[in-house]
Amino acid sequence: MNGKNTSFASNNQWQSECNSQIFSFNKPLVMGIVNVTPDSFFDGGKYTDKTSIVRRVKSMINDGVDIVDIGGMSTRPGAAVISLKEELNRVITAINIIKEDFPHLSVSIDTFRSEVAKKSINAGACMINDISGGTFDEKMFETVATLNVPYVLMHIKGTPETMQKNPIKHNVTENIKRFFEKQTDKLRKTGFDKIILDPGFGFGKSLECNYRLLKELEKFKIYQYPMLVGISRKSMINKVLETNPSTALNGTTVLHVLALQKGADILRVHDVKEAKEAIKLLDFYTKSAC
Repeated sequence: MNGKNTSFASNNQWQSECNSQIFSFNKPLVMGIVNVTPDSFFDGGKYTDKTSIVRRVKSMINDGVDIVDIGGMSTRPGAAVISLKEELNRVITAINIIKEDFPHLSVSIDTFRSEVAKKSINAGACMINDISGGTFDEKMFETVATLNVPYVLMHIKGTPETMQKNPIKHNVTENIKRFFEKQTDKLRKTGFDKIILDPGFGFGKSLECNYRLLKELEKFKIYQYPMLVGISRKSMINKVLETNPSTALNGTTVLHVLALQKGADILRVHDVKEAKEAIKLLDFYTKSAC
């Protein structure tokens, strides 16, 4: 990167330097979740061997997935941090399996560790999804700039272990805007600008603030970066509907439509088919004329 602004507003697509992957944001994308963990809140323990991983990814491809996001450490509320060695073993194994069977698939690595990010990109991933927005690892921004692949910069208050003990309860949008301003400025100073913003639903926000954030989502479009929304099957749905992660698909789809109307460019989901259908229906609704 040479410091020239290559953000969403000026270019609507980016080329990742690994495997010549192209990320176009002319229409909303769907990022499918593959957690190779034993303890994630919805799919923990489901995808821990080659057969289950390949079956999961093949199903998402058939449903039209645009990006597959590999996570090796649970970030649910209260989740404990695992060792670097364990995280690397989980995600590199999964990436190797996926790239062997689906070499042209766009793969994202869900990690806040720069070493995991670097080794995952070298293994074939083409995007970094960092729940800490560069705050947990001081080497992350330097690593991102060197790798020059799209980077999801998410807001979190606290850590997965502590984030719901004292969540944001007031002025949530203003808090996150200040965070984005600070962190994107740091990244741009490295000459890097392939940034995707994620306001971090559920990561250190009260229930009411999560819905305020959804209501005011378009306020983050002033940064002219693509915006990722991750609300799939989360407690902000279950607490209102009295559902649980396994019965929260309908609530998820409702909130996905609202997020799309507010400007979401990427939906990070457990259920690819339903998300793609929501995008298609909303697109037809928006464009239809009679």
